Amino acid sequence: METLLEKTILKEPLEQDSPKPRLIDQVGKTPLLELTIISSDVQPIRILAKAEWFNPGGSVKDRAALNMIRVGEKSGALTRDKILLDASSGNTAIAFAMFAAALGYRVKLTVPENTSPLTKRILRTYGAELVLTDSGEGSDGAIREARRLYFETPELYYYPDQYNNPANWLAHYNGTGAEIIQQTQGQVTHFVAGLGTTGTFVGVARRLREFNRDIKLISVQPDSPFHGLEGMKHMESALVPGIYDPELADLNIEVGTEEAQQMVKRLAKQEGLLVGMSSGAALSAALKIGRMLDDGVIVVVFPDSASKYFEQKFWSEDDYGA
Repeated sequence: METLLEKTILKEPLEQDSPKPRLIDQVGKTPLLELTIISSDVQPIRILAKAEWFNPGGSVKDRAALNMIRVGEKSGALTRDKILLDASSGNTAIAFAMFAAALGYRVKLTVPENTSPLTKRILRTYGAELVLTDSGEGSDGAIREARRLYFETPELYYYPDQYNNPANWLAHYNGTGAEIIQQTQGQVTHFVAGLGTTGTFVGVARRLREFNRDIKLISVQPDSPFHGLEGMKHMESALVPGIYDPELADLNIEVGTEEAQQMVKRLAKQEGLLVGMSSGAALSAALKIGRMLDDGVIVVVFPDSASKYFEQKFWSEDDYGA
């Protein structure tokens, strides 16, 4: 009788012409998770979270990064003799570095100097060249440096410029938005997502609005220029991405850093989900919307897990929320 180990051993070689799944084939089709405990605050409203850390690079940014690379290849702007250059404060940088390694491209990334040691270690492990920028200028400083490098020697680089590249939001129009419609069987009534590059919100919002103009679109941003919500932008004080459409949102909700952190702890304790602060901010906004409703299905984007953020001090505080 075969043992369990023997049953798991591949006995026949793979057919030479059989499909061979690649890293890039694993992007998208992330699960939609129902928050059954936390949503009891707003029953009978249902809150469903798009779990984007199931992407191979661990975040929603895999979608846009891969699409920008593919568009660059198709247009001829990205070739083997070009260096992929862009600015990022974290997840997009990881996605670019990962895909560049998988597809055989060189990559240079401008990142704020105070980017977490873990993120910088991940980027360097993938083989990325890092240009560290003034931490006081945040992600905007990294953007300015990427632009400077590109305009100094444009022939050296493919500069996708994630903040101004329509391939960013189109990745979500064609992917994330279509998935949400399919996974909810068209029953989604409200969509909530944070603003960073704004690609996720803009792309999904445009797809949902085409599908059903009655779906309410809610954007989320920090309540202050000085915040701890990784990857999010306070629009009034930041360089506004060129792909941002301020007319799309039916409502914009501002969330504080501490409020988002407490929600992250609550998600861990009550739902068993370890997510990043931008997810906590988005859920906080979703609950505020839920309290205004009598019925509905709210879909909220959770961009990444907590895996890169455990060195932040708030995790060690005693109060883990009720």
